[in-house]
Amino acid sequence: MEKKITLVQTVATASVFSAISFWYGFMFGRESSRKELSHLIEELRSGNPPPPPHS
Repeated sequence: MEKKITLVQTVATASVFSAISFWYGFMFGRESSRKELSHLIEELRSGNPPPPPHS
């Protein structure tokens, strides 16, 4: 007997994969941003403003 994958099963599988990918991407990006901005956050907390950006 042949197994047939319906359109609903395909869409459901793609949706689950997309949701998981989005979640991991979001968490990775958030952690990466936190690491990059940690020095700026510490400077602001200590009251020493960072130097203005060069244009």
